[in-house]
Amino acid sequence: MTTARMDKSGRFAASPVAKRPVRRLAARSVPSGQAVPGWALASAGLSPILLVAAWLVADALQPGSYSPARQTMSVLAGHAATDRWIMSGAMFLIGGCYLLTALGLTGLRTSARVVLAVAGLSGIGIAASPEPAHGSTPQHLALTAVGAVAIAAWPIFVARRTPPRLSPLVLSIHGSATVTAVFVALLGWVLVETHDGSALGLAERVTTTVQMSWPFVVALALRRGRPSRIGESGPDD
Repeated sequence: MTTARMDKSGRFAASPVAKRPVRRLAARSVPSGQAVPGWALASAGLSPILLVAAWLVADALQPGSYSPARQTMSVLAGHAATDRWIMSGAMFLIGGCYLLTALGLTGLRTSARVVLAVAGLSGIGIAASPEPAHGSTPQHLALTAVGAVAIAAWPIFVARRTPPRLSPLVLSIHGSATVTAVFVALLGWVLVETHDGSALGLAERVTTTVQMSWPFVVALALRRGRPSRIGESGPDD
């Protein structure tokens, strides 16, 4: 209830006692939904580690005719590869890590979590549809394209409309737009190399490793983020 008192002129004025609880209420911190569980942080950090470890080990087991600079990681999981289970198994695990990370990043808006889950499902689909000994399949190419676009565009879905002082740089609109531009440029490098380029394998490895590391950076930023206050915009606004 609002209390009032009469001043010397005979008019009613709001009592300052009634305003103090309102000020205290506005200053009180509330849970922001940004807390990232340890398992989600671990799954986000494990993805790039699994990727790099898998292609390093698989590369070492291939015959001398295989060139990691020229040939893609899909070849390592294809039917023509030696011990292809190494790369295939890693791709299944990485897809699962993406799904766990999307589930745990509750501080992001729903669309960002869905896009990350799509990237994870695409990775699982790629592992389940390996390349034949020669050429590729429409299904493999389609899943690869969906996964590549999803993870390249993901940073822009992470962007938050809160003031810069209330949001880490990696979650800001400018920061997310910059990262997205870098990811698109890297993806463009891969596309250029697909046209008889001599460094397709290198371009794919660099691009995928960099992009796959970003969910961990975002998870870490959310975990260390400031608590929000009453009246601030949430992740789903």
